Amino acid sequence: QVQLVESGGELVQAGGSLRLSCAASGRIFSTYAMGWFRQAPGKEREFVAAMRWSGSGTNYADSVKGRFTISRDNAKNTVYLQMNSLKPEDTAVYYCAVDRDYYSSYATQYDYDYWGQGTQVTVSS
Repeated sequence: QVQLVESGGELVQAGGSLRLSCAASGRIFSTYAMGWFRQAPGKEREFVAAMRWSGSGTNYADSVKGRFTISRDNAKNTVYLQMNSLKPEDTAVYYCAVDRDYYSSYATQYDYDYWGQGTQVTVSS
């Protein structure tokens, strides 16, 4: 069993930066994938970024490439999402998640087994 707790979401102006954190408890294996997703009101949950806990296999949605960076701190069992050059369309609830399947593409929400409760990011224009 894995528990995930996100933090760091807040109101920020367009062009600003935020860093989201996702603290994981429970056993995390290096083959697990850690992902960030977001869901805006009235829209489906969408993939943002993911990586293997080992640090390999980093992947980003086209909409955030060059602006967002996913990273992890093994000692703290924490995954981060650094978000720069934020835009109003980045406004959403951001979720972190864990995918246990080594053979998964870890690119869709259906691949993931554990989810956090989400943290709200609001970007004002």
